[in-house]
Amino acid sequence: MLGRRDLIKGGLGALALGAGGVRRALAGEKTVTLPFAGGDRPLVQYPGKRPLIRLTSRPPQLETPFEIFDGNVITPNDAFFVRYHLADIPLEIDPDTYRIEVKGKVDKPLSLSLQELKTSFEAAEIVAVNQCSGNSRGFFEPRVGGGQLAHGAMGNARWKGVPLKAVLDRAGVQAGAVQVSFNGLDGPVIPETPDFVKALDIDHARDGEVMLAYAMNGEDLPWLNGFPVRLVVPGYYGTYWVKHLSEITVLDRPLANFWMATAYRIPDNACSCTEPGQAPKKTVPIGRFTIRSFITNVAEGQKLPAGETTLRGIAFDGGHGITEVSVSTDGGRNWKAASLGEDLGKYSFRSWSLPVTLAHGEHRLQARAINRIGQSQPSKPLWNPAGYLRNVVETVRVEAM
Repeated sequence: MLGRRDLIKGGLGALALGAGGVRRALAGEKTVTLPFAGGDRPLVQYPGKRPLIRLTSRPPQLETPFEIFDGNVITPNDAFFVRYHLADIPLEIDPDTYRIEVKGKVDKPLSLSLQELKTSFEAAEIVAVNQCSGNSRGFFEPRVGGGQLAHGAMGNARWKGVPLKAVLDRAGVQAGAVQVSFNGLDGPVIPETPDFVKALDIDHARDGEVMLAYAMNGEDLPWLNGFPVRLVVPGYYGTYWVKHLSEITVLDRPLANFWMATAYRIPDNACSCTEPGQAPKKTVPIGRFTIRSFITNVAEGQKLPAGETTLRGIAFDGGHGITEVSVSTDGGRNWKAASLGEDLGKYSFRSWSLPVTLAHGEHRLQARAINRIGQSQPSKPLWNPAGYLRNVVETVRVEAM
């Protein structure tokens, strides 16, 4: 069995080959066709991962095949999606010399080793969904720029690590602190590309839920998901979940870099939307998830035996928790409440199931979730120029025969 260093030096070297080398290594690779224009994608296998849907090679962007979510409330580590912003990703990290620097407006700057994180702080666990801001962007109409993803840029895991609050308390946050920024070991290829650094408001950073995670589903973090430590920001889009975390800086003013002031922003209005083709008058940084639900065991265009069948799926939101899922087999005219599965916490996927009877003919299957504060999904999709926040009631068209 390969040790971690063998994996780092050997298998992960394939990432350094770039797109051409990966293609040569994966000659004869399988492909999938996502259900929108231009949806042909290769299925590729990177170190530590089963075959995933490749959007780009450099940097790696890998989407989880949607069938993985059926029967898996917890997404397996080797199936978890991968999203990098910068192409210079670390191919070698020595866990023994790795450090996280804590600096800025603190009384006592820290340089924390992985061992110190694991032994000198009380560990915490949380089950939480990580979802890319552009998940489902490929379904936007009119189309928008950016990675054309289907529904697989999300995953749910049991994260273990240290609450960020405990680390900040040990460093001693000074008066006047307003934000905390986070940097990782991935970097830009050319100097003109802005380094990927994100920030949270100080109260959010110290809420006790934001975590420096070193384990995922009972194992070390997968390399491509941020080994050895990543930021976990429950309920918030993955843009804040910085991988290979190396620097935590307490700031006395809001971070105004490209990734906060220009990128990952949404319209500043109640629906976070605009009319198609219209730019928003004002924007704010993207934040919490919208509420979503999916049917997972039936695919678009599938032919099913007429009669009784059981529909299954998942639902989640940004942290209020799912209390109800209703299902329609006739395009939204009639709804029936589904049975909810185990509650793993307010940030987790919630499974659901419902026996239905399908008569011969075509059916438009839909699932609609409601959370603890009464939020649900719109029946028609909302639009914004960046292709973020999709949470329409999704429709799966099938034929019963």
